[in-house]
Amino acid sequence: MSKKDSRNTQAKIVKAAWNLFYTQGYENTTIEEIVDESGTSRGSFYHYFKGKDELLNTLAELFDNKYSELRPSLGKMSTACEKLLYLNRELFKMIENSVSMDLLARMYSSQLVSNSARNLLDHNRTYYKLLREIVSEGMENGEFDTALTVNDVVKAYAMMERALISDWCLSNGEYSLVKQGEETLPRLLKGYISVGT
Repeated sequence: MSKKDSRNTQAKIVKAAWNLFYTQGYENTTIEEIVDESGTSRGSFYHYFKGKDELLNTLAELFDNKYSELRPSLGKMSTACEKLLYLNRELFKMIENSVSMDLLARMYSSQLVSNSARNLLDHNRTYYKLLREIVSEGMENGEFDTALTVNDVVKAYAMMERALISDWCLSNGEYSLVKQGEETLPRLLKGYISVGT
């Protein structure tokens, strides 16, 4: 099996699992259902995952797939801030519409107690690469305060997003995550914008 086929098989399993988790709940989803939904085999499932719990760490992959889908649309925007806010809005829409809050909370808590790699903080993720690219462009255009580094801005932005998601989970989704992001992130980003812009 080629690397591409291998990635496609794993991606099918992940996508099927998260669709089932959302529609029927994590506890009510079996490995057999994930295998059937993904059109793969039980052997393939166990080649990539030790069990259903391990799929909780794949939410970061699902997010990264969304960023890859959104990437072509970024060319239509003129500023780095516009691009960051667009990515945030679309991700938060996806979370509200297709990721159960229970699963999101489980994933975050598993990242907190895990002794293994923390997928959300992996700086080789598409998410971090795209943020660095956008912020670098903003630095070159004089949009961001040059007293800061690209990594300073990326780190702050990622922390702001995680804080909003965590609070939304803690508040049991009593408000719109999308709306909260649209209201909060522009204000927070202002602190990183160059005074001349």
